[in-house]
Amino acid sequence: MAAVTYIEHNGKQHQVEVNDGISLMDGAISNMVRGIIGECGGGLACATCHCYVDDAWIERLTPPSDTEKEMLESVAAERRPGSRLSCQIPVEPGLDGLVVRLPATQF
Repeated sequence: MAAVTYIEHNGKQHQVEVNDGISLMDGAISNMVRGIIGECGGGLACATCHCYVDDAWIERLTPPSDTEKEMLESVAAERRPGSRLSCQIPVEPGLDGLVVRLPATQF
């Protein structure tokens, strides 16, 4: 289990405990964090779970796959160096303290 802080576009913070093995997207949805839609249910097909991983954490994550990189081309909000699809980031103990920011829109 890892403590993850999701920061909405308006600055509202949600620090939640997310079980190991589930995605950041599922952690946000199950804790009713606004700003993650996950329209495709985590199937890497919609890009509505876009998030910005804080700089301090980028290198700790598995790099995005080619398919994720391709999907990131279609995000609705500004793409940044820390842009990731939260459905593709599995939670693990080493991510305790992770901070992700959510974009203003997913559509």
